[in-house]
Amino acid sequence: MKKNVVIKINESWCKSCEICVSFCPKKVYDMGQFYPIVARPEECTGCKLCEKLCPDFAIQIIIPEETKKTK
Repeated sequence: MKKNVVIKINESWCKSCEICVSFCPKKVYDMGQFYPIVARPEECTGCKLCEKLCPDFAIQIIIPEETKKTK
């Protein structure tokens, strides 16, 4: 079952290290001119590897099912 994942990148925190682009197992990101771009959001499995590895805390992965459970 495919998750309906929302990916948010805070560009003001991002220093363009490309860790998210390099380590995403599904190659969801491409590197834009200055910041990563969510090029294939439908491929995201919600593993949150990019969120955990981001040294700037600039990526937030939101899985709607998790939001419902916390309310």
